[in-house]
Amino acid sequence: MLFSQRMGYKPVREAIQFESVDTALRNGLWNALHYNWWYKTDKSEWGIDEDVESILTHIWVDYFKKAIDEKPVDMLKSLKHYFLTCKWFEVYDLIEFIANMEPAGKDFADRCNYALEREASAYRLVDNRFVPNTTNEELTEIEEAIDHTHDKKAVELHLRRALELLSDRAQPDYRNSIKESISAVESLTKLISGDQKATLGTALRLIEKDGSVQIHKALSNAYSALYGYTSDSAGIRHALTEGEEPLHFEDAKYMLVSCSAFINYLLAKADKAGKTLSL
Repeated sequence: MLFSQRMGYKPVREAIQFESVDTALRNGLWNALHYNWWYKTDKSEWGIDEDVESILTHIWVDYFKKAIDEKPVDMLKSLKHYFLTCKWFEVYDLIEFIANMEPAGKDFADRCNYALEREASAYRLVDNRFVPNTTNEELTEIEEAIDHTHDKKAVELHLRRALELLSDRAQPDYRNSIKESISAVESLTKLISGDQKATLGTALRLIEKDGSVQIHKALSNAYSALYGYTSDSAGIRHALTEGEEPLHFEDAKYMLVSCSAFINYLLAKADKAGKTLSL
């Protein structure tokens, strides 16, 4: 992991690839295309497979809208160069075009989605269409929570660590990312309640009892229950048990977004109440 990622200086929208496709993701998606179609060329006695040649011709004529007699001799090589250098959204455009032109099947979607999840992309391939797995609004919640907690270091560090573990391309740790997200909320409730030894549930009860910072009862109960889920014998904070389903990007992302939104909510409520959060 690079310095900028370890220290939390990499922007949220780069950590989760929202309007970008880096080299590793491009290569992963190109490999998905290769395993589904281009591999036939490697097995062809003449160096190009007729089915592949037909696909490439359609891409040249119908996607690029070029004259047929100007098609490059080595179209596959030209296409690869384009794919690895074009704008981020054009990568997704081309894959959608190919997948809808030539029946792709589940294996192709699985390969694409494996690369998309591995490289922390904000999109997934569903029914031959790329759909947002992460929205602009969700990323904004995370950005605002991190930005608004610079003077509350424990909260900020937990949030940055949650993002780091979620977006680690080499070895994502979704379980510990979830722990860090919940810990960020817990740290803030400790500040608001004034009890640095309190758990999240206890801190929320203290805040409710004090009454100066008014939190909707349903939200308070929801996060108390969520904390219980992460802390009980079968919860997130304990070792993975035999047969337990592994966690995925969407699980950890949901928790980071939800906890970021709750932190923004708590900060707004505390500010409205005129409460100074002592460190």
